[in-house]
Amino acid sequence: MRKVTVALAGNPNVGKSTLFNALTGLRQHTGNWPGKTVGVATGSMIKGDTVFEFVDLPGTYALSGGSEEEEIAAEYITSGKADWTVAVCDGTALERSLILALQVRALTPNFILCVSLMDEAERMGIAIDEKKLSELVGAPVICMAAGRKKSMDDLLSILSQRPQSHMPLLLEEDTVAEAEHIARQCVRKTEDKQQTWRLKVDRILVSRTWGVGILLGLLMVLIWLTISGANVPSQMLEQLLNSVYDLLQHWLYWLPDWLRGILLDGAYATSARVISVMLPPMAIFFPLFSLLEDVGYLPRMAFLLDGGMRRCGGCGKQALTMCMGLGCNAVGVTGCRIIQSPRERLLAILTNAMIPCNGRFPTLILLSGLAFGKWAPLAVGGCVIIGVLGAMATSGVLSKTALKHTCSHFLMEIPPLRRPRIGQILVRSLLDRTLRIAGRALKVAAPAGVLLWIFARFGWLQLLGDILDPVGILLGMNGIIVLGFVLSLPANELLIPVILMTMTGATTLQGVGTGDVSSVLSGWSLETLLCTMIFTLFHWPCATTILTIQKETLSNKKTAVAVLLPTAVGVVICIVLHFLFQYLGG
Repeated sequence: MRKVTVALAGNPNVGKSTLFNALTGLRQHTGNWPGKTVGVATGSMIKGDTVFEFVDLPGTYALSGGSEEEEIAAEYITSGKADWTVAVCDGTALERSLILALQVRALTPNFILCVSLMDEAERMGIAIDEKKLSELVGAPVICMAAGRKKSMDDLLSILSQRPQSHMPLLLEEDTVAEAEHIARQCVRKTEDKQQTWRLKVDRILVSRTWGVGILLGLLMVLIWLTISGANVPSQMLEQLLNSVYDLLQHWLYWLPDWLRGILLDGAYATSARVISVMLPPMAIFFPLFSLLEDVGYLPRMAFLLDGGMRRCGGCGKQALTMCMGLGCNAVGVTGCRIIQSPRERLLAILTNAMIPCNGRFPTLILLSGLAFGKWAPLAVGGCVIIGVLGAMATSGVLSKTALKHTCSHFLMEIPPLRRPRIGQILVRSLLDRTLRIAGRALKVAAPAGVLLWIFARFGWLQLLGDILDPVGILLGMNGIIVLGFVLSLPANELLIPVILMTMTGATTLQGVGTGDVSSVLSGWSLETLLCTMIFTLFHWPCATTILTIQKETLSNKKTAVAVLLPTAVGVVICIVLHFLFQYLGG
């Protein structure tokens, strides 16, 4: 079969990745470019006797080489590895996205211009003269919209042809002026009442008066829906997995006790507890988060927080990585690739673990309920705000000391508000995020369960708790709680189950039910509850996040700093709280 390699280039938020996903479906994977930390997605599809290999280049605004993304895109386009290069432009803002497309056109003769989001452009009263645009650019032009299969077939038809040996288009030095000249001749816009309405909504969403209040309100609603919606599914999943445990015990009766204990009471029971605790909240949180992302709210949130982040030495894009960290800190760390400045990217990586991830929410929810009763949702929302403020404050200190540097400037594009694609949201959030993170958690939960079983079987948990008791008391907790934090390194979801195991003397997580929580922890003082909540917010990242940090920074030293930094913040705050309670109590 004949193979055709196609590179996809374009600005962020122009529909490039949507086109890539539509072309490749599930036949895709993402890997780092050799020698770089930037991920590049590749995928394939078969049509007739042709295998199309698509390379989704990083979204950039130029090919000047000012960032790793720009270097990768420029190097690949000029390397000649691609038979065709498709530049994807936004039909709602053709002039702006033509700047990059013209730069690409100047580098390669095998060029196709794909104008996406035409359905949105038409709703905004924008019409594009496809034939005239093709003449001016000197290349084939395909106008596309979501759900229009004919446009996709037209694109594949051109890609199936053998590229013509045309010379690259010679452009004026000022590609901005050239893009403006072409857009002026090809774009026609009529009055659009919907566009006027959208602008009014945008002014409210990014205003200093209403914007922050809307942001906090959406955050609270997101947390409330996740908390209230996850309880029943979590209990049902726990009961189902307990039933499977009983069946496995019956079927594997012939195994030696120690082997059955390792497999069932260790690996299975721990994995089942992690899944029952983390899967339902993720299945709710990620679709809701993806909904905000798909509508186009996240760039507006970054705009709102840019001023505060910049005063702390960061940038507005760090706000987006913080949002990613609410789902999983490992995802948040990977998302820091969108920050061009190496210094600001490192700031975001080092502080992302201060944002409470999905694995910490069960602990915060439980302890907030014990400490604040019916006000628990507000308390959990307050914890998120404290985590964000802690990350910002730490970034501010680092930017004025170890990472002192002049803040960089970046171009932040705010795309138009869009109608959410519910089907794609569910598929992307459940398959690409929820199940992937759950699978990653299982890789560390099962070995951790075996270790827990061994410790519990030989009575080492209580012994280690006693050894750590002086440290725990200094931090306003106790040795068992500190041990729980240590042993939950593989997955934050293990914290409360490990504490309950040690306090009740159980030898397996299977013997610790959710009904035991209130009765066992009801004796904790307010100091213990608050200090445990603070240390839940500020302590070392989980093992998955640590490995991700090492992969992203390629530095053991920076990884160690990312582990020690949030821990130091948590230790200091807990010690201050402990002595404050001692002073007030005395």
